[in-house]
Amino acid sequence: MKRLLLLALLLAPGLATAQPVPEAVQGAWFQGDCARPDALLYLTHRAAARVPRERAGRLLRFSAMRQQDGWLIGTGRGPEAPRLMLRAAGDALETAEPEAKAREDRLPGDAPLARWHRCEAVPPAVALLHGEGVAVMAALEHAEAACGGTDTAGCLAAVVAQADVSGDGRLTQAELARLARGAAWLVAVQEGVTGENLAGAVAAGALAGQLAAQLTVASLDYDGDGRLSAEELAQDRGRFGVAWGNAQGRPLHSEAAGPGLEALRGLLSGLSLLK
Repeated sequence: MKRLLLLALLLAPGLATAQPVPEAVQGAWFQGDCARPDALLYLTHRAAARVPRERAGRLLRFSAMRQQDGWLIGTGRGPEAPRLMLRAAGDALETAEPEAKAREDRLPGDAPLARWHRCEAVPPAVALLHGEGVAVMAALEHAEAACGGTDTAGCLAAVVAQADVSGDGRLTQAELARLARGAAWLVAVQEGVTGENLAGAVAAGALAGQLAAQLTVASLDYDGDGRLSAEELAQDRGRFGVAWGNAQGRPLHSEAAGPGLEALRGLLSGLSLLK
């Protein structure tokens, strides 16, 4: 449930109006030896994930971004409005994370500077640990671009498009489980899990995600093909308000409706076992 809440919060309207991180500095940055990095910094248009191997990680989603004294300053949501400062330093990238109480006109203040570099090749262990997480972090930005308005069907279609690895326009259990694993990565980084403990946190989330994927397909796969389409996700949601009744219908006494009510009770009782 926590992962689903995180996804809902990340898709909240209003984020898409922020100035984006320039494409030149997006992607993966590292500290230490490329064969075994000490830390990863991953930047998308509107987010940053910093994952040290031995210290707490951090996830920022930028609600505002501005230039100041050669720095690009991204401000995240939350009561403390966390900030991340970025600037180019030759082929490297420098960052600073000011304290919440630091004055805007004196940034970066006493915040220490961190220096990051690119790696020509990402080690397989790094790709295995972080690949799905950063992919889902980027996919959320594509989905939220379509989910900030009132077009529910368009929003769900965008979610399907981003999660559809096979390109067939439908979501399998494996594709839904991939989303769950990516969401588990995002939750773990947001909660400050270290890089060394991240694999365990993602594995725990993957087990719950696999079960959730199975139940989601079972409950929404109306045509029984084992996959979910955007139309199935939008059933009764994308067309809310157009479920017309029948003028010939008349309320029945409970005795007359008894067989139908008993059947409905049996169905609901069976569904309750899935909790």
